[in-house]
Amino acid sequence: MMHCQPSVKICTAEQAKNIHQYKNNKLKLHKTNAAIWYNKSCRMKGLTLKYISIKVSGNNMRSKYTTSNAIRYRINQEIKFLYAKKQTLNEQLYRRLLVCAAQWPNTWQIILTTIDSNLQLQMDKHYNHLNKKLDHLLQRNPCKPATRKQEEEKTPHL
Repeated sequence: MMHCQPSVKICTAEQAKNIHQYKNNKLKLHKTNAAIWYNKSCRMKGLTLKYISIKVSGNNMRSKYTTSNAIRYRINQEIKFLYAKKQTLNEQLYRRLLVCAAQWPNTWQIILTTIDSNLQLQMDKHYNHLNKKLDHLLQRNPCKPATRKQEEEKTPHL
């Protein structure tokens, strides 16, 4: 016996707009969560991301220490920015959810299930891509991961 999802007919452009905005907000939220995970993974493994390029003149221990602190600071700032973005996306998604649920009282659960299954496929591809990037960074820049004590010292207290 084969189960198929019932189809829902969208009648107006406003209905379609609200559903697509909900789907796009949810996709942005998932990608922001993936970016947070990626940056945290790189920070824990002690990897330098490609978009962080900090040049310090000199080749002594002080310059290396300054460079590593600047890189760590930049990653921490990026993670803080992503958490702020996540907060605003969560609020937007919640407002959009309320609008769509009011607009589609009987069929919203079916629409939501369809959206979630489509986004799950997209995010699986996205996480596979991020894992490949992590593997490439690990091969290019093998270094020992920071210990928990070192990571606590590196992370600023909020």
